Amino acid sequence: MKFALSHPLLRNAVLAALLITPFLANAQDYPKRPITIIVPFAAGGGTDSIARMLAKGLNEKLGQPIIIDNKGGAGGAIAAKQVAGSSPDGYTLLFVTSTFVTHAASESKNSYDVNKDYAPVAMLGRGPLMIVTHKSVGVKTLPQLVAATKKRPEGLDYCSSGTGSITHLAGELFRQKSGANLTHVPYKGSGPATIDFLAGRTQVFFATFPTMLQYVKTGAVELIAVTSATRSSLFPDVPTAMEAGISNYNISTWWGIVAPAGTPEPILAKLNAVINDAASKEPLKARLVDEGAEAYRGTPAEFRSMLSAELAMWKDVAKTSGIKLD
Repeated sequence: MKFALSHPLLRNAVLAALLITPFLANAQDYPKRPITIIVPFAAGGGTDSIARMLAKGLNEKLGQPIIIDNKGGAGGAIAAKQVAGSSPDGYTLLFVTSTFVTHAASESKNSYDVNKDYAPVAMLGRGPLMIVTHKSVGVKTLPQLVAATKKRPEGLDYCSSGTGSITHLAGELFRQKSGANLTHVPYKGSGPATIDFLAGRTQVFFATFPTMLQYVKTGAVELIAVTSATRSSLFPDVPTAMEAGISNYNISTWWGIVAPAGTPEPILAKLNAVINDAASKEPLKARLVDEGAEAYRGTPAEFRSMLSAELAMWKDVAKTSGIKLD
């Protein structure tokens, strides 16, 4: 059967080919100029340091400068919105952590849409949180912690790096699953939260490894569990929360890269390959291990599936707890 160019099927096919050809050409030449990675946190912190280490690796592999642009504020929403509105050409990327999802899950009115506004690129690595207590609480296990919260009418206070953060919602999920009498005390960042926690003004912290590792190693605080499905290689004698009796409590913090929605698939594939490679080699691999995490290798589709599943889970936690970020 022969089709004239005026035939609708042939005309649509030709039009589609003409539309996609420039994107494929751009993808083959990509990158031709510097790439900007926007980091939704202030310079100098742990996340910023990992982003800069990744940038160095990508510069070596792609042959173009990788610019780190720190845009802190609003729990990461300022940076997230900027990238969502950027051109989908692979030259503006967003460095994301688990708080990218927990913040979105906690907002009463979404400032960005995790599922629709972004094209997931790659996850660098992931690791558990630490459940730590102040020495004054006098507990060594999770069951003892839950019991201690119920012995006091006022319960115990747990701190976080901010409302809607992973350290906040991890505590809320624990409270829901264990029945512990815990009250959330939010801070503007992990730094001030740590200061008050070490001073005993709060008693429990669902902390990231970079935040609390040095204090655990010196014995300043009590590490009673980790939140992952398996034990941490840094603390093989410390049980997971699930081993300690908290069913289906598998929480991790992670780092990754997303691009604006509509970024061409060939560009995403190229970025995914070089990011996976950079995360699996030194020095970034060792940095992740030192922070209680491990490198992660996966496809953009797998990253998208994980983001969607986590968003749904944290939305349920936020709704049950009545959390609403304005």
